[in-house]
Amino acid sequence: MILDSQPQIPPYDPNIYAPDQLVITENPAFAKPGPTYIPPPRPTPVYPTPYGVGLPHTTQYIFRPVYTAPILEPLVYTTPYAVESAYTTPYSEKAVHTTPYIAEPEYTTPYLEVPVYTTPYFQALGYTTPYSKTTAYTTPYAADTLVYTTPYPTTSVYTTPYPETPIYATPYTVKSAYGTPYTDKSTCTTPYTDKPAYSSPYTINPTYANVDHSSKCTWDGVQVNDPENWNPVPSYQYSKMPHDIPRPGAIDSDITALVGKLTLKQKIGQITQIQVGQLIDCNGELNTTAVKYWIHEWNVGSFLETPANHGGKYNWYSPNAFGQITDAVQKIAIEHGSRIPVIWGLDSVRGANYVKGAVIFPAGIATAATFNPKRAYDAGRISAKDTRAAGVHWAFAPVSDIPVNKLWSRVYENFGEDPLLSSHMTAASVNGYQGDYKHDRSRVAACMKHFIGYGYPFDGSDRANRHIATHELLEYFVPPFKAAVDAGVATAMESYGVINGEPVVMSQFYLQKLLREHIGFEGMLVTDWEEINGQATTYHTAKDVKQATWATLNRTSVDMSMVTDNQSFSQTTYDLVVSGVIPERRIDESVARILQLKKDLGLFENPFADPNLQATVGSAQDIEAARNSVRESVTLLKNKRGVLPLRHTDRVLFVGPTLNSTRYMGGGWNVHWQGPSDKEGDGVYQGFGDTILKGVQKVTGHKPQYFEGVDIKGSELINISAVIAAAKKADKIVIGLGEGTYAEIDGNIDRMKLPQNQLELVCAIAAATEKPIVVVLVEGRPRILERVADIADGIVQAYLPGTYGGLPIAEILYGKVNPSGRLPYTYPATEAQASTTIWQPSYIDYKPQWAFGYGLSYSHVEYTNVTVSCSTLTLDKPITVSVSITNHGPYPQKEPVLLFTNQPYRFDMAPEHYRMRHFTKVSLAVGETKNVTFELRAEDLAFWSTGLEQKIVSSPVNLAINPHVQQNIKTEITLDVNANTGFMLARV
Repeated sequence: MILDSQPQIPPYDPNIYAPDQLVITENPAFAKPGPTYIPPPRPTPVYPTPYGVGLPHTTQYIFRPVYTAPILEPLVYTTPYAVESAYTTPYSEKAVHTTPYIAEPEYTTPYLEVPVYTTPYFQALGYTTPYSKTTAYTTPYAADTLVYTTPYPTTSVYTTPYPETPIYATPYTVKSAYGTPYTDKSTCTTPYTDKPAYSSPYTINPTYANVDHSSKCTWDGVQVNDPENWNPVPSYQYSKMPHDIPRPGAIDSDITALVGKLTLKQKIGQITQIQVGQLIDCNGELNTTAVKYWIHEWNVGSFLETPANHGGKYNWYSPNAFGQITDAVQKIAIEHGSRIPVIWGLDSVRGANYVKGAVIFPAGIATAATFNPKRAYDAGRISAKDTRAAGVHWAFAPVSDIPVNKLWSRVYENFGEDPLLSSHMTAASVNGYQGDYKHDRSRVAACMKHFIGYGYPFDGSDRANRHIATHELLEYFVPPFKAAVDAGVATAMESYGVINGEPVVMSQFYLQKLLREHIGFEGMLVTDWEEINGQATTYHTAKDVKQATWATLNRTSVDMSMVTDNQSFSQTTYDLVVSGVIPERRIDESVARILQLKKDLGLFENPFADPNLQATVGSAQDIEAARNSVRESVTLLKNKRGVLPLRHTDRVLFVGPTLNSTRYMGGGWNVHWQGPSDKEGDGVYQGFGDTILKGVQKVTGHKPQYFEGVDIKGSELINISAVIAAAKKADKIVIGLGEGTYAEIDGNIDRMKLPQNQLELVCAIAAATEKPIVVVLVEGRPRILERVADIADGIVQAYLPGTYGGLPIAEILYGKVNPSGRLPYTYPATEAQASTTIWQPSYIDYKPQWAFGYGLSYSHVEYTNVTVSCSTLTLDKPITVSVSITNHGPYPQKEPVLLFTNQPYRFDMAPEHYRMRHFTKVSLAVGETKNVTFELRAEDLAFWSTGLEQKIVSSPVNLAINPHVQQNIKTEITLDVNANTGFMLARV
């Protein structure tokens, strides 16, 4: 059988494609997490076939369906209209079909467009019929204009080989124009249908939203725990990363051919994304009728989100339960509509945080605080594996915004305020998520977001207007995205809202000239949530959805619209193309990028969830990786009189809402979009997590004394008299303060300081006891501490350490781990400093509470012998900067080494206070000395001017290493480019 219309994908080879690249091993060094899990028996499901026959299956989800060739037993024809066939398909080992229209019921892929039929009834006939050997079909079963006849027409009129309106004088007349056997526009009057007349074989209501008023609704709407348990393997191994990381860009010839054979409606479906809530019924289950509606009627090519956020019956879906949903959708997708697998997107921003049992890693801001890109890689790598285990192939991460305004509710999602730090973490994260994503089936497509400037909202509220000069955008906000592109990121997401009044989603400059032409991004670009429609409904930058759609598609390179809830984008785009307002070739470009991505991810090869990967979700190995990230991220901000580390002999009182909570350590994007609810509490984790108190108990061997003291909102002090009485008997008091869970708009705040009663708790205990106090901050953004910054003897910044952060924090408190985190942002002392950064102009005072890069340890680390290979820095002649570092103990130390530059003056553009040029992290044993060397180029000191030219100008340059921690570790060089007016490198 000739299959020249399908993507030419090599046969499955277990030696090439992971999961065989992921090797499960039993390593006793890793303890099994949580309670003991007993997997429940998995029932054998019954799936409907395209012909309405319920077929029992021997396996629940075939891991790799065989698409390479039909495996048919000899056909046995019992009547002219019946075929009994035993064959292997992706969903069945045996089936009996009694339809007159299928002679060879198995196809090599669901995308056949030139099948050849050989029936015993037409070999001698002298005309071309739908059953002739030479018939060419443009879809697996029929072209849009194909009309099926019966084998024995008595009178036929053929105007063309494929008549649009044939007329047959037989009782078997079929009047139909449709592309699949599941037409919604047919009236069947043959003896081969159970329903002689129907508008749709699915009885779909075109206005379907959810079956909220159905008489079959029995669920009370209260989500419950997914009961499935399993024993995750303790450990596993990966194969080595290939030397050449694949990148998006070129479109394969088979993909181009496939695009050319799709109808306009099928193409538009590919560029449409719908949220999973549209597929969930009133009982919290997958509504296959709704799935068929979106796929069959609108040919939707992508879905997103978790049912837990959109009416699903479980509050956290296990990898198997999630996989059952994605698999069922994929099965429908390859049998209906355009018969192309869907690509599912998920906000796996810190682990597969929407997959039950998957390890939720520290938030991006905490990962940045490690100053160790390997931690970003590990988080991305494990996130990819666990996301793919659920049948999801696309992660909306990493978040590469630069969070300038610290009021912003999304500070914690990013990698900090410094462009260089964020760039390195972003690149490592992309490599972790993606790797060799064109071959490794335990990887996902990464998605850099949000392009661009999202992190500088004018008033600090989410989606507020950003006022960012274009040269500043190029200087500080573009570099992380450029790093992602250089790392081969497959997809990108544009940003919410407007910059300088211009909507990003409709901007030719931001999404075409800047993203595609200047940065060189060649992958697939998706909008953020409802951003096209939002131009009419929210931002008032378009008259209506039609105008917004026209502007987005005509001006920009947006490939997919995250429509979410309705068919408005699909219908509007169809009308615009048909009317000639948008050329169809514009749609073709986006469809090609989307289908190429699906091919690269192996969806044409196998779109289903992988049980082998599911066995690794929640592995002890993954938990240890998350804990190692916490151990390197926690930042010691104050340690007066050596109050830390705590001693085992100390009588320590623990107080505060964040010390006894897993969900507060997790923050937003943690089980749910907004994190677990108050009603769910920590019970939602079902043992997949810990708390700081549990960590203390494990470290010390005894249960700590604890009082809540104040609620997380700071609305009231709780049993304060008992707290003070206990504090008077303690040697030291540890108080956990911080924030509840939030994300995006729901996290908007008007003031930066922590809730007043949280601060009052510290003040009251200090005033009543005068005992040493250690404050542990569990927060997603820096919150002003007011008097507490002076009152507390020790202050520990834990950020949002994730669900397994409790033990590492306890280890640091008790000195089992030496803290090595450094601030990835400027910690404000006042409200006025909300947008203060390390790279602000040097003429503005930089006097925050704590500076970018600040952080202490329990060891005395000495920096000496700062040297440079040459005191003059010129173009194309880099110099080396070296420093000796000695750990005088008493603890081993992981030491971040940060190299900054400062220019006393810079012609034409005000110089920054400090600009970080390089960083590394070194491990030092007690007494050990290491030399650290950086290479500095003149090009590193280039800057963007208001004329959008990248320049270098001659000036003196101060080199400083860890200037806000170490004193006088600096030297001076001269930057000489032989021209006072500068040297232009690039131009936008």
